[in-house]
Amino acid sequence: MLFRLFKKLVTPSSPSKKIGRGILVFEHTSDVIRAEKVLKAKGWKVAVMGPPPEIRTGCDLVIEFPLIEELAIIKTLQESNTSPLQVVPVTSALLNPVNIYTTRDYGDYLMVRAANMKITIDKKTLTIVNISGGGCPDVPYLAGELVGKQLSEAPHPGDIGHTLCGYALQLAYEEIKRQCSPL
Repeated sequence: MLFRLFKKLVTPSSPSKKIGRGILVFEHTSDVIRAEKVLKAKGWKVAVMGPPPEIRTGCDLVIEFPLIEELAIIKTLQESNTSPLQVVPVTSALLNPVNIYTTRDYGDYLMVRAANMKITIDKKTLTIVNISGGGCPDVPYLAGELVGKQLSEAPHPGDIGHTLCGYALQLAYEEIKRQCSPL
């Protein structure tokens, strides 16, 4: 009985509700990137999202995490010198973080946008046909390294890019690979 009650408290009652989730707010995007790496390396299920308007700080990204893990996550981040500015429980629809992914199906082509970066593939061959967006100096280099290669052969943008655009392209790359993987 107690387990069912606990499960009801932390399990969303519908897909649109995120009960039991919190948001880590950081000052800089680089802090979000570092925190995400640290937390995922420790096995936590976290997601980089867009901040809701009510808690925007200038950084265009936040980390959504399981609220029940707050103390352990904060301790882990403090040990890696990456402390958030604030921790906000998701208590209403207004505080839900915003999905940073957009997918467009153009028939023969599929495009995924993450933040300001887009990756487009040929759905039949899984070949990357376009990289666009952003304004960072490494975007042309990233496009040159990725366009014309199949998803399975292309380098990870996060391994060869060194800017926020490279990071956003890595997120788009991971999402398009997820969408194209067989169930």
